[in-house]
Amino acid sequence: MPRPVLRPLVLTIGLALAVPPALADPPPACPIGTLRCPHKSDDFSLCKPNALLDFYVSGLPTEGDREATPFDFEADRFQSADRSRYVLEGNARAQRLDQLLRADRLTYENATTAYDATGHVRYQDRGLLVSADHAQGTTDPATSRLDSVRYQLLDSRGNGTAHSTTMRDPDHYTLEAATYTTCDIDRRQWQIDAERIELDRESGVGRAWDMRLRYRDVPFLWLPYARFPIDDRRQSGFLYPQFMGSNSSGFNLTLPYYLNLAPNYDATLYPRIAGRRGFLFGGEFRYLEPAHHGQIEFTYLPNDREADRDRGYFHVENTSQLAPNWSFNANVSHVSDDRYFEDFGNSLTAVATSLLPSSVYLNGAGDGWSASIGGDRYQITDPNLPDTLEPYRRLPRLAASAQHNLLGGLTGGLKGELVAFRKQDALEGDRFDVYPWLAYPLEGAAWFLRPELGWRYTAYHIDRDTDSTPVRSLPIASLDAGLVFERDGVHLFGRDFVQTLEPRLYYLRVPYRNQDDLPVFDTQPISFDFPELFTTNRFAGADRQMDANNLTLALTSRLLESDSGVERVSASIGQIRYFDPQRVQMPGVPQTDYAGSDYVGELDVRLNDQWRLRMADQWNPNTDRTDLATVGLQRRFGTDGVFNLSYRYRRDFLEQFDVSTLVPLDERWRLVGRWNYSLRDSKTLESFAGIERDSCCVTWRVLARHYLRNAEGKADNALYFEIEFKGLGTLGQGTDDYLRRAILGYR
Repeated sequence: MPRPVLRPLVLTIGLALAVPPALADPPPACPIGTLRCPHKSDDFSLCKPNALLDFYVSGLPTEGDREATPFDFEADRFQSADRSRYVLEGNARAQRLDQLLRADRLTYENATTAYDATGHVRYQDRGLLVSADHAQGTTDPATSRLDSVRYQLLDSRGNGTAHSTTMRDPDHYTLEAATYTTCDIDRRQWQIDAERIELDRESGVGRAWDMRLRYRDVPFLWLPYARFPIDDRRQSGFLYPQFMGSNSSGFNLTLPYYLNLAPNYDATLYPRIAGRRGFLFGGEFRYLEPAHHGQIEFTYLPNDREADRDRGYFHVENTSQLAPNWSFNANVSHVSDDRYFEDFGNSLTAVATSLLPSSVYLNGAGDGWSASIGGDRYQITDPNLPDTLEPYRRLPRLAASAQHNLLGGLTGGLKGELVAFRKQDALEGDRFDVYPWLAYPLEGAAWFLRPELGWRYTAYHIDRDTDSTPVRSLPIASLDAGLVFERDGVHLFGRDFVQTLEPRLYYLRVPYRNQDDLPVFDTQPISFDFPELFTTNRFAGADRQMDANNLTLALTSRLLESDSGVERVSASIGQIRYFDPQRVQMPGVPQTDYAGSDYVGELDVRLNDQWRLRMADQWNPNTDRTDLATVGLQRRFGTDGVFNLSYRYRRDFLEQFDVSTLVPLDERWRLVGRWNYSLRDSKTLESFAGIERDSCCVTWRVLARHYLRNAEGKADNALYFEIEFKGLGTLGQGTDDYLRRAILGYR
């Protein structure tokens, strides 16, 4: 490994492993091995545990009919001259179910239900807590006006102050010269100041006029009118702007608008100033019905100033349950050109997309059967790929399979497929492939024996002058056998384990058939790995069926916790021994006469909830070289900390390492970073470093990123800044989903 690469790698590993001891005790919030951790919603755990106003009374009723409940009055002194007007002084108190009004002095008019409260006025109900200098109103109808107000919403984090407040009913308040925040009452990091604020608890919406948003007493946003959520219900309105900058596209600004159309469907519009390219408009529509769900996405950029053409993207995804056994699935995508993802994708995954798939299918499934009819197509999205490499359209495609228990333990089944392959300026045709089979599995507690016999028949109708209807027909026989030995009392790492030893043999016999006259429509060699030791074909697709006189020898050993049965260690090794030459190959590939396949080894170690190590290796005894190797290490520490190190090698194709980490320095500060480096090309594919800070009601994040934009090796640099005002919204470029994809285990 080159020295310039080694030093940063060592530093990165050292940073991740040097975890403060205090963070090593709590269990991780996301289990080890989880591919994608759940989204972390608004977290107010850093707020003071009792951030309510200091006069909150616990234990008030939370249910019941207020209108049917009379008021109870209490006071140190009680006066009434004519039984129509009452004066309560000294710890005056009026309560109706969950409504509680307290003051130094309270007057009440019996005929009009009008009241007037002065001196240390405090009001509380099931959703609101208020203090004021003066309050007046009526109890029937329940209206009030309060002066010099401090308030706290009890069913959410909202609190603030107001010069005066009008309560039209228990769910609708109007606040004049008011403030609103979700921060602690005595430490408001962010705050809305407005001439007037209306809080509608019935709909969960706040409205502000002449609004100024402040961060640490510094105003940075003014709006004549704004809507904002006061609970976690979805609301229509503008979301906070998203912005980022890069040296290829310049400054990008997006102002999303969310439409809460109904409880089961919504839409978001994404107008975006795309730097030097122009104005891009995008949108997303989502729907969720009892029998249907899906989404529609699109973007459109008229007259891209850099590319001098219209640009756009379209995607439809739908799942419909048509009947108990039948469903309809669609996943259709299209881009305007093959450089769209290069110019507008913001991740290495998007940029590396070379084929964009689309499919539409009607699927059926029942007891022992499944069927589908539909079609597939692909669009090339890599400018370095010629049009001739675009896969065939499979339209239509009909596939079916069935399995049924016959006499005794005998099982029979059938797999079939009928496909029409279409492609411009290429050989076209139809293919019918069917595979009936019989199996007689025998199993015991420590052994299994699974013989299977089938016949594969494949017929074509090809659009060519000669041999337009070739046929391939051959038997396939296999025998799968294995034993399971167990040994108790293995004591390692302070725990007791059960160790297994599982030898397995798999014999496969497929006679040779010359298939040189068969076209290649959708068939590719399958990547060789441990499961491929036990399959009947090394090709994906029906255009090639390998010949075989092979015996697979494999051995697996596991360590299982004696108490729980949880698998902590699994190690496997295996090889295929060939008794005949491997004659069936893809076009242009010569046949081979190897005595054996690659040795395939796998190791998975998960000793506890903090560590996991996975390794795989393929060593080719015919060339005395390693064909493939992967190493993946994950360590979790603290509640959210994670460190990942992976190495990937495929001979003559790639050699990369990838390091990513999230390091919580304490409960507020976190470091994030990733470095994906190609040793084969001596080039960084993607790297970023960032810092996050969390607090009671504000979270902010800064990321600096370097990544490859295209296959030609052009790189880009970008800077992301994001600040979240909890309970209100996020300002800046949304990076949460990106980090969850880039850092395995990020939460």
